[in-house]
Amino acid sequence: MNKFAFVIPVYRHGSTLEYVVSSLQKFNFPVIVVDDGNDETDKKFIHEVQGKFSDVVLVERKKNGGKGRAVNEGVLCAEKLGLTHVFQLDSDGQHDLDAVGEFLELSQKKPDAIICGYPQYDETVPRHRLNGRKIANFWIHVVTVSRKIKDAMIGFRIYPVAPYVALLKKHAVIDSHMGFDIDILVHLSWKNIEIISSPVKISYPKDGVSNFRAVRDNIHISLTYTRLCCGMILRLPLLIFRTFKKSR
Repeated sequence: MNKFAFVIPVYRHGSTLEYVVSSLQKFNFPVIVVDDGNDETDKKFIHEVQGKFSDVVLVERKKNGGKGRAVNEGVLCAEKLGLTHVFQLDSDGQHDLDAVGEFLELSQKKPDAIICGYPQYDETVPRHRLNGRKIANFWIHVVTVSRKIKDAMIGFRIYPVAPYVALLKKHAVIDSHMGFDIDILVHLSWKNIEIISSPVKISYPKDGVSNFRAVRDNIHISLTYTRLCCGMILRLPLLIFRTFKKSR
């Protein structure tokens, strides 16, 4: 039986955190909120949410270290609590939280798999985001030698805790910033963890706060894929064999 926790990294999205956490209350799972070195304004929002909801477990980082480090600390916290699966959600409220129940059901049926969202955009999606996503998803198919993963960058997915923590303990090099979602998914795919893609609606509010920084984050993504291409080449015979075997 899966034992779930929600993991929500927070940086500069303290004002939308309550909406996300309140939407998860009906599931009665621990909500691990990771304060990734926020300023006092966002810390105030976070502490207000902690005080309002008894199921919130707060993990505080002294300085901002990027989404990867924040999610890793949330997963390690879940392991200490004896939980088997984490549902990682972003704190900006852009994802359709009505999809949470369906993802949890999929995870119960396939407990060894990662349940990974892929975005269904509405008219609010910025054109540059859409185009950048297409490029990123082309390369995810290259480095996994598979078209199984429909999206590499969404922050709406369920991870089994055990293989995730095992990967961290092997000191795998995982990008801590914008390349994180890509990096962790590819490494777990290389470990032959099944990845099941499921749709989730996404909207971009006009007044939303974005942590994306074009130059810095595109460099992170490019370096991540460069490193993953090198890793893919070393694993190529095995990856081709797996793909061929699954296609039969």
